[in-house]
Amino acid sequence: MEDKQGAAKGEHTLSIENTKRITATGIEGVRDFSPAQFTLIYAGGRITVGGSDMKITAFSKQTGAFSATGQIGSVKYSSAGEGLRKKLLK
Repeated sequence: MEDKQGAAKGEHTLSIENTKRITATGIEGVRDFSPAQFTLIYAGGRITVGGSDMKITAFSKQTGAFSATGQIGSVKYSSAGEGLRKKLLK
């Protein structure tokens, strides 16, 4: 049976419109939000978004849909196991 979210587990999308609006699907949670940076949690790890004047406009933990507005300057992906790997290799 297909998941009601319309995506297989672990899949996500990320879209940035004119560096002023970001939308994503497959998001499990939002962590460390400030107007300058926020971190999204998805099945594969984390997505850290940097910028200025950022505001969350929508987030549904049930559907995994997320959107925010502001001046988006950077997007960085981190895999789920990266934190442990860095600790072990220090």
